[in-house]
Amino acid sequence: THTHTHATMAARGGSADGNIFRVPPYHFLHVLDVNSGVTRVELGPKTFIRQDNEKVVLGPEPMVTVPPRQYCVVANPVRRDEAGTIVLDKTTQQVKLRHGDEEIRLASDFPEPFPLYPGEILSKDVTPLRIIPADTALRLSAKRDVQDGDVARTAGDEWLFEGPGTYIPRVEVSVEETILASVIRPNQALRVRARKETIDRTGKPRVTGEEWLVQQVGAYLPGVYEEVLDTVEAYVLTERHALHLRAVRTFPSDAPKVRKTGEEWLITMQDSEAYIPSVYEEVVGDVVEITSLNNRQYAVIVNPCDSEGKPQLGQRKLVKGPKQFFLQPGEVLEKGIQNIHVLGEDEGIILRASEAFTDGQTPRQPGDRWMIRGPAEYVPPVEVEVVAKRNSVPLDDNEGIYVRDIKSGKIRAVIGQTYMLTQDEELWAKELPPGVEELLTSERDPLADRSIKGKSGGGSGSGSGSGPASGRGGALGSKQPRDKTRVVTYRVPHNAAVQVYDFKEKKSRVVFGPELVMLGPDEQFTQLSLSGGKPKRPNAIRSLCLLLGPDFCTDIITIETADHARLQLQLSYNWRFTVGDKDDPAEAAKLFSVPDFVGDLCKAVASRVRGAVASVQFDDFHKNSARIIRSSVFGVDEQGKVRDSFGFPANNLSITSIDIQSAEPVDQRTRDALQKSVQLAIEITTNSQEAAAKHEAERLEQEAKGRLERQRIKDEAGAEEARQSLLQLQAECAAVESTGQAKAEAQSRAEAARIEGEAAVEQATLKAQAQKIEAASELERLTLARNAELEYIREQNALALSKAQQEVDMEVQKFERMVASIGPDTLRAMATAGPEMQVKLLQGLGLQSTLITDGTTPINLFNTAAGLIGGAGAGIGGAGAGSA
Repeated sequence: THTHTHATMAARGGSADGNIFRVPPYHFLHVLDVNSGVTRVELGPKTFIRQDNEKVVLGPEPMVTVPPRQYCVVANPVRRDEAGTIVLDKTTQQVKLRHGDEEIRLASDFPEPFPLYPGEILSKDVTPLRIIPADTALRLSAKRDVQDGDVARTAGDEWLFEGPGTYIPRVEVSVEETILASVIRPNQALRVRARKETIDRTGKPRVTGEEWLVQQVGAYLPGVYEEVLDTVEAYVLTERHALHLRAVRTFPSDAPKVRKTGEEWLITMQDSEAYIPSVYEEVVGDVVEITSLNNRQYAVIVNPCDSEGKPQLGQRKLVKGPKQFFLQPGEVLEKGIQNIHVLGEDEGIILRASEAFTDGQTPRQPGDRWMIRGPAEYVPPVEVEVVAKRNSVPLDDNEGIYVRDIKSGKIRAVIGQTYMLTQDEELWAKELPPGVEELLTSERDPLADRSIKGKSGGGSGSGSGSGPASGRGGALGSKQPRDKTRVVTYRVPHNAAVQVYDFKEKKSRVVFGPELVMLGPDEQFTQLSLSGGKPKRPNAIRSLCLLLGPDFCTDIITIETADHARLQLQLSYNWRFTVGDKDDPAEAAKLFSVPDFVGDLCKAVASRVRGAVASVQFDDFHKNSARIIRSSVFGVDEQGKVRDSFGFPANNLSITSIDIQSAEPVDQRTRDALQKSVQLAIEITTNSQEAAAKHEAERLEQEAKGRLERQRIKDEAGAEEARQSLLQLQAECAAVESTGQAKAEAQSRAEAARIEGEAAVEQATLKAQAQKIEAASELERLTLARNAELEYIREQNALALSKAQQEVDMEVQKFERMVASIGPDTLRAMATAGPEMQVKLLQGLGLQSTLITDGTTPINLFNTAAGLIGGAGAGIGGAGAGSA
């Protein structure tokens, strides 16, 4: 450790033995005097030699340098007097410190590097000063009383340092937060709340917790005691939308309109195109849609608002179209938007007064009912409620409805006319017993389906049928539920009867078919419950109509002969009802006097048959069963002849015939013996028939064999004749074949010679034609070649001629262009230049003329003059050149 300390001190400027310290410039040492306990500062540059009573406790350390626009914080700073001199203790000469305090040192106060005195601590390193941009502020808080310019701040005060600017920190002031300005765009506002009592930027005093809106577009920097809660967006209003507002607290007295807490109202486009709710308001629900009524609509407003916007609770208001309006808060449309009641000729509406009022000239009291018939248009006032809408019910001659008077309670049937219920009438539903209802809604025809077994239809041998009939009376009804307000109808088939009982009049009537039965309000059908099945069971068939016959029914009865042989008979009875006068009610009522005529018929016949059979033996009954049964049922007249019918006077029912369909012994032994005798008789009959068939088969076989033999003989004779014809034809073919072969060979040789000669002639002809064609083609080729050569030479000559002509034209054009470019004056000057120069030369010599001749030879004066002048010109030119 000691070695490491020496190495560290040597690196900082100390000697190897730790007594000599070389302090560089702008460095310092803290030296402790061990004797006095005082620590002093040694500043560089210097070489410090440590004494024995001294100890270097710090350093050499670099001084603190504060660049421009930066600062540092020193804890426990030294004390300074008013002149800025460090204050020392007078006794120990130790620097005095402000313990527990801090000092912010700037480049303006300490332009030079400074050391840290003993006890001083650099609590915050050199840091750049904070630059506050525009629309930004620092919220400052005074930690102790401080003088801020001209303002005295006490501990706890807060204020803003707004940009743009450079914030110079102070130890008495702490930076709480950085506040950024909020940008307010069009149709926006800031919701601001006061944290303490303050004055806002408009100069208005605000109390703690008060909220307000700032709507000025631009950047807004909240005050020191203000906080921005949120940004409020404006609601854009149109002609079809409004804003529903509610006061969350009472408006201040200086508001344009004072509203109480909980009061609600609407803001429409007429008030503002874009509305920003204030802090005293809240938006209730969604934007309110406009209510539009056309000229065929109306609406009733419940709890309408008056002109001051206050709801009139319990009242109602009628609004007719065409109109557009907004529902005020508290207002509700009763039944929404309603259409005007447009009534046709067959329509009407029933009205009821809910309060007293005057309808035109007619006073109405609460509860009054009346009816308006079409054609008309009607809009009910608020004092009237529409009870029901009535339509005329068109009714055919066979249709009707049940109508009940709600005042008197009387019920009547309206049939065969178009009828509209009045205000005092209503449709009445007629209830029928479940059995009758089922029969009316079934799909069975009482006549055609009487043999189909079912729950509500007539079975085989039932003697009656039951049929469906809908509420509208079809014999073939549908499965649709019956309209109970319609008159119940039933189509009575041909040769049938239906009984209807009127419980009010205490009398019945019988309707014979074919006819349509229409029930009155107090009438009901008489339901028939008949026996059915084999043997007959009671209450097996239910029906509304009674078939009058002729018809049949089948029954199975058990009888016992005198020798105690028990037999089971299946009998079929033909029956019919005999009706004398159908217009006589008493005679017609007899038909329904017996509730179950089928069961009564079968029991009566069975009793007579059992009594008659009990007195005869089995063999007699087996041989004469038909006569015994018929005589027992129909009886015998005075002549001993069986009667034709058996009648029931109670209901005029008659049995006309009896058919014994089967007779089987009940006892097993009797049945076996009877079956054995029947089988034996069948076997004897079968054997005899088999023998006769065998004899007939043998006879037919012998006849077939004879016919087959005769046919074989005929076939052999025909075969011999065919073979003879074949041999004859073969001989003729051989003769023809030998003659034809020689003739064919001679003809073929002659034909071959003829073909060869014709071929040679044709070959010579073709060769001649080929040579002719070759000569013609060669001539044509030579002709074409010569013509092509002539054409080529002709084109070459034309090209050469054209070329020469173009060269001549080019020379002419060239000469013309040269003459045109030189000009006629220039050419004239060039032509006269030589003679004129000669004349000038002679004139320059002063010679008029010179001529040397012998007098005999002709002299060309032009050439002589030209030679003289030319020589003189040459001499002058040479002299000029020499002088030059």
